[in-house]
Amino acid sequence: MTKVEGVIFDMDGLLFDTELIYYRSTQKVADAMGFPYSRALYQKFIGVSDEEVQGNYHEIYKGHGKEKVDEFIRLAYEDTYQEFEAGNVPLKEGVVELLTYLEEKNIPRVVASSNVRSTIDLLLKNAEIRHYFDDIISCENVRRAKPDPEIFQVALARLGTSAEKTLILEDSYHGVTAAHTAGIPVIMVPDLLEPTKDMEEKTLNILTSLKEVPGFI
Repeated sequence: MTKVEGVIFDMDGLLFDTELIYYRSTQKVADAMGFPYSRALYQKFIGVSDEEVQGNYHEIYKGHGKEKVDEFIRLAYEDTYQEFEAGNVPLKEGVVELLTYLEEKNIPRVVASSNVRSTIDLLLKNAEIRHYFDDIISCENVRRAKPDPEIFQVALARLGTSAEKTLILEDSYHGVTAAHTAGIPVIMVPDLLEPTKDMEEKTLNILTSLKEVPGFI
């Protein structure tokens, strides 16, 4: 690709090792409430908006009744957020090194996450990396979640760069698809989801760590 003038970061599973925390908290609550749950089910919803995930839970567990499903969602969220507040969220390998490299090269950086702004702010603050980012785009800033490209279109406008000179970093299928649809080059750094042939075709490259990204900038 041409010289990179801006980088858009996903957050969950890319900057932070949050996906396992989400899964473990949800599994713990599901077990306590007698809801059938599994890692395979969780992985179906990686990169999906909270609204869509909750809608799926209501459909999957409708036999348990709406109130019990609402309680399941609430308790899983509360357990997860307690982990976040306690600072029990490790950064993914190479995050600080890449952000430092981009800062030294004066390449603007933004976060474009399907998460809520309060959670994004909490995680970035606790990890002491908020200052590396010029802007944050959250689910509150868009009407349609990934795989719709809207969040990346908003991020691109905030950066003020052209699509061909911008790089997106993603870990999820929905995120890669959104980037591809937006016409913005994307590198996938897989987390819990193994890359597929479709992902290979839609990405600039698939890397094992953010440490490898400077080689493409």
